[in-house]
Amino acid sequence: MKNTVLTFRKAKGREKLVMLTAYDYSTARIMDQTGVNALLVGDSLSSVMLGYENSLAVTLEDMLRHCAAVARAAKSALVVCDMPFMSYHINVEEAVRNGMRLLAEGMAQAVKLEGGVDFYPVTRALTRASVPVMGHLGLTPQSVHVLGGYKVQGKSLVQAQKILDDARAQEDAGAFALVLECVPAPLAVRITRELTIPVIGIGAGPGCDGQVLVWQDMLGITENPAKFVKIFSQVGQAMLTAFTAYADEVRHGVFPSPEYGYSAPDDEAFEKLR
Repeated sequence: MKNTVLTFRKAKGREKLVMLTAYDYSTARIMDQTGVNALLVGDSLSSVMLGYENSLAVTLEDMLRHCAAVARAAKSALVVCDMPFMSYHINVEEAVRNGMRLLAEGMAQAVKLEGGVDFYPVTRALTRASVPVMGHLGLTPQSVHVLGGYKVQGKSLVQAQKILDDARAQEDAGAFALVLECVPAPLAVRITRELTIPVIGIGAGPGCDGQVLVWQDMLGITENPAKFVKIFSQVGQAMLTAFTAYADEVRHGVFPSPEYGYSAPDDEAFEKLR
């Protein structure tokens, strides 16, 4: 069964939702086989795939290309694509146009955008234009310079109230789900309990309706991952071991050995070539 926005709505209070980031066809194909509910083509693409310092450098064209690759692999997972920095900040009309492009050209089934009350009109307009929206509050990476770095949000009552108000606004604007990043667990519980839409946590504790992680983080590829990241397998070390072994065998003439090559009916005949 294909996961849809309705799958997310029906899961609220019944089952935990599973989401992972994905940026390419091959990785997304493997993830989809596990039965994850959603694949997020995150603007984290900027840092984990393209090598930029933060998520601000990634473009709409980047997101379109990578989202389409993931969508071609996703047979059951819902494909959600981040709206990158500047794609929904200028005006509502441009935001709607870009959201539509992510569905039409990027083959996404939903978009994700950061912000609360201030982006109420954007979420409202997108949903009215048949573009499903997933909100994102707490630590919002596109606002890294305003926040002064990647820090836990909502630790004070004033901050917590602002995040709760923003969550209410996004739900009211029509968002079908909400990502809550790097907030105290009790605040995440309060927001999850109050909203009728599912809340997906990342660094927000176990009380959310589901979880999302960046796959390079949880497989031990990212250097110095955040505190909230559990490493499920040291794939990074396994890759380093394999690449090192390959380089060593090539340098010493061990690879390729005869079993990895092709022969002809009369190999010696090639010696007669002029």
